[in-house]
Amino acid sequence: MFKRLVIAVILLGLIVGGIVWFKYFRDEMIAQYLGGMVPPPVPVSTEKVEAVTWEPGIEAIGTALSARGVDLAIESGGLVRAILFAANDRITKDQHLVQIDDDSEAASLAAAEAALSVALADANRAHTLSERGVGAANTVESADAQVQSARAQVAQVQTALDSKKLVAPFDGVIGIAQIEIGQYVATGTIYATLQDLSHMRVDFAVPEQQIEDLTMGGPVTVTSEVGNFSATGKIIAIEPRVDANSRMVSVRAEVENTSGALYPGQFLRVRIALPKEDGVIAVPQTAVSSTLYGDSIYVLRQGETAEEQKVEQVFVTIGRRSGARIEVVEGIAAGDEIVTSGQNRLTSGARVKVDNSVVLDAPAGE
Repeated sequence: MFKRLVIAVILLGLIVGGIVWFKYFRDEMIAQYLGGMVPPPVPVSTEKVEAVTWEPGIEAIGTALSARGVDLAIESGGLVRAILFAANDRITKDQHLVQIDDDSEAASLAAAEAALSVALADANRAHTLSERGVGAANTVESADAQVQSARAQVAQVQTALDSKKLVAPFDGVIGIAQIEIGQYVATGTIYATLQDLSHMRVDFAVPEQQIEDLTMGGPVTVTSEVGNFSATGKIIAIEPRVDANSRMVSVRAEVENTSGALYPGQFLRVRIALPKEDGVIAVPQTAVSSTLYGDSIYVLRQGETAEEQKVEQVFVTIGRRSGARIEVVEGIAAGDEIVTSGQNRLTSGARVKVDNSVVLDAPAGE
């Protein structure tokens, strides 16, 4: 019995030892195999670094506003008798737009004019009697006062009558009618919007750090993603204070809109061009890798053989952005060849294969 137990223990030890030895041998062989393998070159796109002419600018988001635009309102309440426009009509100044019932005012005007005629006749009679020496001076004065009062009454009623006839305050394009014929409308009711679309204003804001770059009359470029609208205008107003909450300053520009493609309230991209700068190192933004340790660029280096190429990770200091480009203040120089795509699979010292069959970015400043 004891001999069998010893044999079983020995066999168990051999089995366990064999398993342990096999696992160690397997891992050792795998490590030796992988250690002898050379990873294939990583395909990347590259670009030669050049000192370029930098076209800096201030980028902002703006909102389109008509140069003149109002909500037209009823001046004096009453029943709508006529609507003399259709949506999107081009309106001229003083064009008749809406007629409110004015029968009562017309009758009042007729009565006021009749009262004026009576007052004038009484005044003429008083003056005639006074010239003949049979009329009192106070009678003449009273008659003249009655004439002035009657004329004021006529003017007042005429104003009330005119308020029933609604006309356009300026040239523009009118919107959808908000009232109907036969509807009773109160004073102040909005009946349409009138917008002068020939010129458009663009309101936007820029950071307080860029206030010194703003000048009255300075050129701006406005673009819209709707309809590919693009126009050049100028700055017409700069708010003389900085918003204490956003630290932004409000700016207003004016652009031509002869095509009528731009509408009030539309979202716009605004760019204020600044003076050009020569000798700036600018690279595609795709070339810069950002991590917790900083911004870096992979630079192409010569390998151990003429055919072999490797990359070196170089930490850089970046500056301004413009379009698809970013300024590099420190870290690389003109003449360096940098990786612009494929760097997500790279480490410093990795072998690479250059493939520049695809153009990835736009020139600086665009």
